[in-house]
Parts: sequence; C-alpha cells; structure tokens
Amino acid sequence: MILAVVALLLCVFLGAFVLIPSGNTKNVKSNAKAEKTAKIYTKAEVSVHNKRTDCWVIIKNKVYDLTPYVEVHPGGDAILAHAGDDSTVGFYG
Repeated sequence: MILAVVALLLCVFLGAFVLIPSGNTKNVKSNAKAEKTAKIYTKAEVSVHNKRTDCWVIIKNKVYDLTPYVEVHPGGDAILAHAGDDSTVGFYG
C-alpha cells in the first residue's frame, strides 16, 4: 500500500515538473519562408549559360547552376558537353 502511494506521489511530482514551465522559456522564430516560389526558366534562357565560367544544365526539368563544380568534376570537361542544355540522359546514364 505504501509503495502504491509513493509511486502515485512520484508520478504527480514528475508530471508537475514536466508540465510547469520554467522561467527560461524562449520564443523561437523560424527563418524559413512560408512559401517558396520557384523561378521558371525557358530553354533559351538556360542555353546562354554554356561556358566553363557559367555552366547551367537541366536535369529532370529542373535548372542547376554547376559553375562551381566544373573544375572539380571527375569527368573533366565532359560536364561541358551539355552545358546550357538538357543533361538528364547524361546524368542518369
């Protein structure tokens, strides 16, 4: 009987400890935008980005700026074969 009373008091104490907020509560604001809008590019807009210093590709209808990756690409200049164009087949094989 005493064990049941002790267990009940322990549960009440721990429940109150968890439910009663301490004075150290903070309001956290998210930096994320509620809605993220995507920029739509035409193939003509992407096609002008076809150089080593300005390399964009289309993969599965999404545009990627690969300029920072051109110099470290393991295939060397192979990445430039589809610069400014659709590279879906080249990417997935």
